[in-house]
Amino acid sequence: MTDRRAITVARGDGIGPEIMDATLKVLEHAGAKIEPEFIDIGEKMYLSGHSSGITDEAWESLRRTKVFFKAPITTPQGGGYKSLNVTIRKTLGLYANVRPSVSYTPLIKSKHPDMDLVIIRENEEDLYAGIEHQQTPEVVQCLKLITRPGTEKIVRYAFEYARKNNRKKVTCFSKDNIMKLTDGLFHQVFNEIAEEYPEIETEHWIIDIGIAKIADTPQDFDVIVMPNLYGDIASDVASQITGSVGLAGSANIGDQCAMFEAIHGSAPDIAGKGIANPSGLIQGAIQMLVHIDQPEVAERIHNAWLKTLEDGVYTGDIAKGAPSVGTMEFAEAVIERLGQKPETFTPVEYKKNEQNDENDHKLSPQVKDRPKADVVRQLDGVDVFLFNNELTSNEIGQKLEELAGPDFKLAVITNRGVKVYPSGFPETFTTDHWRCRFEGTGEVTNIDILNLLSRIEKAGLDFIKTENLYKFNDKLGYSLAQGQ
Repeated sequence: MTDRRAITVARGDGIGPEIMDATLKVLEHAGAKIEPEFIDIGEKMYLSGHSSGITDEAWESLRRTKVFFKAPITTPQGGGYKSLNVTIRKTLGLYANVRPSVSYTPLIKSKHPDMDLVIIRENEEDLYAGIEHQQTPEVVQCLKLITRPGTEKIVRYAFEYARKNNRKKVTCFSKDNIMKLTDGLFHQVFNEIAEEYPEIETEHWIIDIGIAKIADTPQDFDVIVMPNLYGDIASDVASQITGSVGLAGSANIGDQCAMFEAIHGSAPDIAGKGIANPSGLIQGAIQMLVHIDQPEVAERIHNAWLKTLEDGVYTGDIAKGAPSVGTMEFAEAVIERLGQKPETFTPVEYKKNEQNDENDHKLSPQVKDRPKADVVRQLDGVDVFLFNNELTSNEIGQKLEELAGPDFKLAVITNRGVKVYPSGFPETFTTDHWRCRFEGTGEVTNIDILNLLSRIEKAGLDFIKTENLYKFNDKLGYSLAQGQ
C-alpha cells in the first residue's frame, strides 16, 4: 500500500503548463509524497463543447482525491461561459479563500516592509452567486445573496485560522452603511462570533476606507475577513503592494475538499516563452502540503524559496530589468537550495497538523438538518416591478392607486431605488424600470397578491417581477426607498 497522497492536478492554459511543470519538479525533489492524477480543464474543454469547462471524468477525480492543485486557466470571452473557478468553489463547497500577503523587502521592492496579513474571503455567495437578469431594455440586475450559515462558516474559519496560526487580530470589512440588510447581516454575525474568541482583538472597517488602509498602512492588519467580491478586490490589492501579484498563492478550503492555486491568471501574452514566475503556484503548493499533513516538505520548499530570493535569483517580473532567469531555471534554483534556510528573512516553520485540523470539525449541516430558527415570518406587502417607457411616474401612481383595492395601499414608487412618487422631483433621472411598493392594509396572503397582479395585468401595465415583503419577528425584512 502506497503512502503517497493522491491529488488531482490541472496544468491549465497560457503559462499554466510551464509553471505547473516547474512546481511539480520542486515538489518531487523536496520529497513530497503525492500521486498526481492529471485532468484537462479550461479553454480546451470550453471550446470542445463542455459549457462548464470541465468533464464528468474530471469531476470524478476531484471528488475522489478531494485535493485539487490547479494552474491558471482561460475562460473564453463572451458566449455565456461561466467562470470554472467559481463553479468548482461552489460545487465542492470551498467556502474559504485564504490569501496570505507578505512583503519581502529589502530584496523585493515594496513600500510596506512590515506587511504580513491574511485575507480570508467568503467564496460561495454574495454577488458571485451569479444570478443576473435583464428585466427591461434598459435595466439589468444582479442578486447579492448573503446567508447567515454561509457567513457563520467563513467568520468562524477566520477566527480559527487566527487562533491556530498565532494571529492576534481579526478585522471585518463590509459596506453595511449602505447595504444594511446584506452587509449588515455579515457584520452582525461577525460581532456575534467574535464574542467566542475574547483573546483575539477585533475591529470593523467600511470596505472603501478599509481597502484604502490596506494600500496605505497594511501593517495595521493581521487577518481580514470579508464577503466575496470585496475579498477578491482587496486580496489582489494586498498582493500587488507586496511587490508582485506573481508571488502569492491561494487556498480554497471546504468541509470535504480543497483547491490550491496561484492568484494570478493564465497570462497568454507570455505563454510559451519560459519566462513566467512559478512562485505563486509554489506558494499554493506549500499551502497544499500543509493541508495534506506534509508540513516538513512545505517547510523545506518555503525556506529554499526564500533563500533563492535572498541570493538574487529572480524571474523577469521581479528583476525589473536586472538579470533574470526563466521559469524552469528558477525552479532549479529552488531545488539547489532545498535544506538551506534564509538569513535575511526569518526561516519558516510548519508544525504537524497546524492547518490540517481546520477541516476536522463537524461538517456544515444542510438546511434540513439545521435547528429550525425561532422566527415568525409575516407577509407585509409586495414590491411589483413594472416595465414602462411611456407613462410618467405620476400617471403610473394614479393608475396604481386605483388598482390597489381594499387589501393594499400604494406606499411609494421608485426608479433605481429613488422615490419618484408621491412627491417626486422632476430632476430625478429615470429609466424604464419601476418598483411599486404595496403595503397591506391588514393581514396579507399570496392570494391577495395574485389578485392585485391580475388587476394590474388587466389594466395593461406590464409587471416583470415581484418581491414579497416580510417582517421577521416584527422587524422589517426589506429596505426603505431612498427618499421614503
